[in-house]
Amino acid sequence: MQLDAADRQLIDSYQRGLPVCERPYAEMASHLGMTEEEVLKRLSALQAHNVLSRVGPVFEHSRAGASLLAAVAAPVDQIDLVAARINHAPGVNHNYAREHAYNLWFVMTAPDERTLHERLDDLENRLRLPMLRLPMVEGYHIDLGFSIDWEALS
Repeated sequence: MQLDAADRQLIDSYQRGLPVCERPYAEMASHLGMTEEEVLKRLSALQAHNVLSRVGPVFEHSRAGASLLAAVAAPVDQIDLVAARINHAPGVNHNYAREHAYNLWFVMTAPDERTLHERLDDLENRLRLPMLRLPMVEGYHIDLGFSIDWEALS
């Protein structure tokens, strides 16, 4: 997918500071000189072409309910299938592969601890794989936004 100036501006402008309001895409569109429909179409196209993996806010987890880092040891020849099953579970985000015996790591969120553990238990039963559960002991903020050198990518 060839990104035009509007795509690049959209990406650069909203790695941080996604509007928290009733119609965030309309507010983004107003700021960028686009229509809300154009912003939504561009974001959909960027996701469909794997330029963006996720569009949405990042919340301080302790204010949004319960969360936990978990990992499973997926058979290497089934890693894509297991990852897809994990991705379809409610509350899952940040699913990624690692070079380790536990090779798929993900964060699961829920409105409360009871629901979180029910979701993890359900997923573990459906996967039929042992799950490593790693509750957060100390939090660190990692800024997921970064400057993109568009010239170097051209």
